[in-house]
Order: sequence, then structure tokens, then C-alpha cells
Amino acid sequence: MSQSGTTALLHRRTARIILLGSVMLVAACGLVYELSAGAVSSYLMGDAVTQFSLVIGVFLCAMGAGAYAARFIKKNLLQTFVELEIWVGLTGGASSMIIFAISAWAQPLFPLVFFSLCAVIGMMTGMEIPLLIRILKEGADFSNALSDVLALDYLGALAGSLLFPLVALPLLGISRASVVFGILNLSVAWAGLALIKPASRSLRLKLVAASAALILLFLFSSSITSFLEDLLYQDSIVYARSTPYQRIVITRWRDDIRLYLNGNIQFSSVDEARYHECLVIPAMEACARPADVLVLGGGDGLAVREILKYRDVRGVTVVDLDPEMTRLGQTRRELVAINRGALNDRRVRVLNQDAMKFLEQTRASYDVIIIDLPDPNSPALSKLYSTSFYALCDRRLRPGGVLVTQATSPFYAPEAYWCIYETIKNALSGPNSPGRLMPYHVNVPSFGDWGFIMASRKKIGPETLHVTVPTRFLDDRVLRAVFQFGKDTRPADKPRINRLDQPVLYDYYQKGWNRFNA
Repeated sequence: MSQSGTTALLHRRTARIILLGSVMLVAACGLVYELSAGAVSSYLMGDAVTQFSLVIGVFLCAMGAGAYAARFIKKNLLQTFVELEIWVGLTGGASSMIIFAISAWAQPLFPLVFFSLCAVIGMMTGMEIPLLIRILKEGADFSNALSDVLALDYLGALAGSLLFPLVALPLLGISRASVVFGILNLSVAWAGLALIKPASRSLRLKLVAASAALILLFLFSSSITSFLEDLLYQDSIVYARSTPYQRIVITRWRDDIRLYLNGNIQFSSVDEARYHECLVIPAMEACARPADVLVLGGGDGLAVREILKYRDVRGVTVVDLDPEMTRLGQTRRELVAINRGALNDRRVRVLNQDAMKFLEQTRASYDVIIIDLPDPNSPALSKLYSTSFYALCDRRLRPGGVLVTQATSPFYAPEAYWCIYETIKNALSGPNSPGRLMPYHVNVPSFGDWGFIMASRKKIGPETLHVTVPTRFLDDRVLRAVFQFGKDTRPADKPRINRLDQPVLYDYYQKGWNRFNA
């Protein structure tokens, strides 16, 4: 073989390696854009299951349209591919910040603009693989090119699905993670540009400009995201971070500290005592000697603060899924001041795991179980309000034990509230189960009328309960009053029971809150 023939062969091999490597990178980037869009929309809109389902559906449909559109590109395939990567990298890299901006400035148009953006990114990513296959088949057998591309495409998707939750999100945060993968798309464009002889000056300038834009976006992404989130929240943001589980935001306005999870307010320091005293104190007073207490959720430490007011308490176990939330409850100055260092008390043990898995695995028993979990605003969360979940709680309750759960609003979502009541009643109906359920509610100005349900193994009435610890809100008179309900907090029909295989609670919850959010 001549020297020129050998050189041409080496060039073809190098080009093939570069293009096959590009397949993996573009597959990983495309999947990350999909996951980022689903995560951000679930943070902003709630209901992760629905948001991810819609995002995946729109992406796949748009990718199909893009794959079909690629057939009409007849010439300059490699140059077209490089230009496509520039636009994919720019749009996908900036996608998370664009979504935040849409939510801040065009909230009424959010669904339309958001899903249009997903469709545009999906269509462009759908064009990538067909173009690469056609480029690669020019120097190899078509079936081999197709097999190689599809195999590497699936491997790239696997890499993206692992890198996003395990590496990119914890280390970079969601906005920077999108930008980094956008830069990876541009690296594919740079590699493709090197294979074009000669490369046009305009294409090179576009790539330089796109690279500079994403590098600047990476450097200032935190400031941009903070600015956009300041527009979303009424008060100044003092802390914001995306974890693998949720978006945590802490705001301050004068002396009012507020915690938001996925955009939903969890407490305001101005009136949080109304919620946390009502959650904890009735159950603690109903138990003869509350020595060992289990808290499911409550990673901010405010429920634990109320528990530790009782001298009989020997140990408190806090089970919260998100380690970042409990870390903030232990170290963040604003939260430690409000919870009075409760999570750092020597009697408190913090575990970061799923509440249901903990109940399945533990053999410990408790005098009081306090359930302070997020609202059932998704099918996934509704499992924590199911008969199976409450039956597991029942097994961990001692003979004289008391269980209490927050149970959303009996005014805004009465069907959901009384569904939780009926579900607990059904789950705890055995001969050794709690003998009485006591529903009650309180007005919390930050988020309205809020409900709780307490189950006690002994039959007690509100008149037997007394407030024996220092409080900001509760006294004996108010404690008895919270057990009274008006006629407008009762549903028209008796709700069904919430089960793992039939999460009706989620539908009740959506129906109730949508009446007021429409």
C-alpha cells in the first residue's frame, strides 16, 4: 500500500473513532437534558411522576419527528451535524436557566413555553443519530455502522442516566450540570469541525461564540439562578440548592425565615409554632410516658424542638430521606436558631433513608410516632399515606403508644383529609390497634387551615389533654378547640381508602387544591 493510501486509511479510522465517540457523548447529553427538564419542572410545578412522564413523552415524540426530518438533509452531512451540535449545546446547556426564567417572567405561559422548549431540544437530538449513521456508512458497511451506533447510543444513555443523579447534580447543581453537558455537545462539534477540510470561517466563528457563551454561563450560573429565584419568591433568598430529592430554598424578610421544598412553603418562622405545637403536643400529652419518639420527616428539626420540651424523653429518632435537609437543620444558622439546636441534642439520632423502608427494617418500638412528611402531591408520596404504611407504623407502636400525622388541609382538600382519616382507621382496626382516632385542625396564616389525625391505643377525649410545657400558641382552651370542625370541612361522600395499588389520595388531593388554584 502506498504512503498516501496508508495515510487515507489512518484518517478514516481516526474519523470513525471520533464519530463513534460522538455517538456516546450526544446520547448522554440528550438524556441529561431530558432529566434536567423533568427535575426542574417537578421542582416548579410539583408532582414529579406527572412532570417526568410528560417530559419523556414530549421528548420521545419530538425525537421521532427529528429523526424523520433528518432524511431531508441530502448534502454536507458532517457540516450540518456540527452546526446541529452547536444549537443543541447552546439550547440544552441553557435549558435549566431558561426554564427558571419562564417560571419567573411568564408563569401563565409556563406549560406552553416549557413543553415547546422540550420539543425543540428533543427534535434536534432526534436528528443526531440518523445523521451520524449516514456519515459513518460512507466508510463502512451499513449494517455494521448501524449496529455500532445503536450500541454506543444505548451505552451513552446509560452513562448519562448514571452521571446526572450520582455526579453532576450533587457536585454541580442542576443549572451548571446542564451547562456542562452543553459544553460536551460543543466538544463534539469541535471534533467534527476538525474532520471538515476545509472548515468554513462562519462555522468556526459560530462555534467559538457558542463556546464562549456557555463558559460565561457556567461561571455566572449560580448568580443567574439566584436572581431568577428571587423573582419567584417574595423574599430574599439566603440559601438554594438542588439535591437528588428536591429543591431546597430558604428565604428571609426581616425576621421571617421561610423554608420551601420544590416551591412549596414548609414553614414561616412567624407562625410555625402553630403548626409544630399542634403536631407534637397533643400526642405527647396523650402518652403517659413518652420516652422513645420516632419522627418520620421533620428534617428541619422544629418538631424535635417541641418533643425535647418533655423531660421523660429518652431518645428521638429522626428519619428523613434527604441528608442535605437534616444537615441544614443541624448547621444552618437560621434553622438552628429556630429549632434551638434540637437536631444536635445528644438524645437525637438522625437517619437518612426512606421512611417506609425504615419501618420495614427496624425492630425498635416507640411510645410516640410523629409523621411530618410532605403532602401527598404525587402518586409516589401517596404511598406514605397508605394502609400499608400505617400498618407498619402500628407494628412499631408500644401498647400505650400514640401516633399522629399531618394530613393536609381539611378546608382546601377535605376529600384528601378524610381519606387519610379513613385509611388510618382501616389500617389500625386490629384488636391490639389504637382504640381511638382524633382528627383536629388549626389555622396557620402562612398556608391556611391545616389538619392532623391522632391515633391513641387508649380511649381519650380532648378534655383529658392539658398543655404541660412552655408554648407560644397552645393552651388548654385552644387545645380543646382544635378538635372542633365546621360543616364546610366535610366531603359530600365518604372517601375511599388509599392503598399502594390504588393511590386515590393523590386524586383527592389534586381535586381539592385545584378548586382554589384554578
